[in-house]
Amino acid sequence: MTHPYSVSRRSVLRVLTVGGLGSVAGCLGGFETQSAWRDPPLVENRPSAVYVPAVTEGMKLYGQKTAGPYGVALTYSYPHRFWTVAGTDRTKTPVQSEDSIHLMISLWDDETETVLPLDAGVSIEITKGGSLVSQEVAYPMLSQQMGFHYGSNYELDGGGDYTARVRVGGVGLNRTGSFAGRFEQVETVAFDFTFDTDDLYDVEITRLDDRKGTRDAIEPMEMGFPVGRAPAVDSLPGRKLGSATSGDAVFHAFAVDDGGRFGVDGSYLYVSVRTPHNGIVVPMMGLEATLTRDGERVFDGTLARTLDPSVGYHYGTAVDAVESGDTLELTVAVPPQVARHDGYETAFFEMPPMTLNGS
Repeated sequence: MTHPYSVSRRSVLRVLTVGGLGSVAGCLGGFETQSAWRDPPLVENRPSAVYVPAVTEGMKLYGQKTAGPYGVALTYSYPHRFWTVAGTDRTKTPVQSEDSIHLMISLWDDETETVLPLDAGVSIEITKGGSLVSQEVAYPMLSQQMGFHYGSNYELDGGGDYTARVRVGGVGLNRTGSFAGRFEQVETVAFDFTFDTDDLYDVEITRLDDRKGTRDAIEPMEMGFPVGRAPAVDSLPGRKLGSATSGDAVFHAFAVDDGGRFGVDGSYLYVSVRTPHNGIVVPMMGLEATLTRDGERVFDGTLARTLDPSVGYHYGTAVDAVESGDTLELTVAVPPQVARHDGYETAFFEMPPMTLNGS
């Protein structure tokens, strides 16, 4: 058999209907009717790093709209497990029997197509015929297939026509450049969609037997909107101070000598953090920096979570100056407080300090 092997839930059910369970179940290696989409296989002995999952699930688009300054897309997939993070604790959220669908919101600045990991959050209210069916906060999430998004599993009231009302909260993050003063208003946008199990069951489930557990990642699906990749390193402004990896996240540090563009006097010190392999932004961590010159500390503090049209989501601060020969130490005080799908749930927890020598 050739791997990876892709199948949809409906194709499994179709084979079951005509009595062909043996051939499909054998090929899928135990993808029973309940486990294939409710609790698919999980890689054993997973590394404390990004890895290729045993199974990936595709997604489909319900719609894409603009709400104020935001581009918003609503996508869907099978209900599936994910892990939430609180401090250093990771909690598995399994699929419940009443879960009907996994809904996802992708959110970006409509002018620059910069993906926006917002601290104020995103929620989805679902109605059917004017009656409330479900209302949940959508978790900020990292997924190899879906990039950075907001999502959760939702219970629906059978097939039919629904309205998903997406609420985007105002932003409390630092904003620099043309983002200063933007994204402060709460915005709401509604998507009308029809829930049809045939459409859902046609979403592919792909087994990755030959690659599962390896330290690599599946490429995000191309859906016509940003998936949350951080800007290319060679496009970032300022002098590069160095790069380091901690907890399998990749850190790139820069200094901009004239920080006026970032609204500060003196220099601007910032760090862009991304996943390995796919370069998806790693947000919502507590990151501290110590800048040392000739044995003396010239800065010791927290890097603020910040949105910028050129740098994207990053961690930055004002400093008097960054000189040749300075040493920069980065310490992750709080790991990324973002939920994760299979392949990211073991990474970005144990994150030792990093030392970079400035140029």
